Amino acid sequence: MLYATSDIMADELSDNAKKIYDAMKKLGATSEEKLKTADDIMKAAALGKSIVNAALQELQKKGYVKRVARQKSAGYFVVK
Repeated sequence: MLYATSDIMADELSDNAKKIYDAMKKLGATSEEKLKTADDIMKAAALGKSIVNAALQELQKKGYVKRVARQKSAGYFVVK
């Protein structure tokens, strides 16, 4: 049986992580050159900072998002 990516994602991600993932896609954070900060993502998703940070950690652990350390603040982008 074939599954769509969204079906697989629905089973393994929390609702907040899905919202953050969707917000990142809408922001165009799809490559290292287009990465966004947690604040950018927080504004786009209209969720609080602690919720966004927890969801970003979940997405990183499961391989959906990559974090890039920078001088001022880290940036994030979608990898799958």
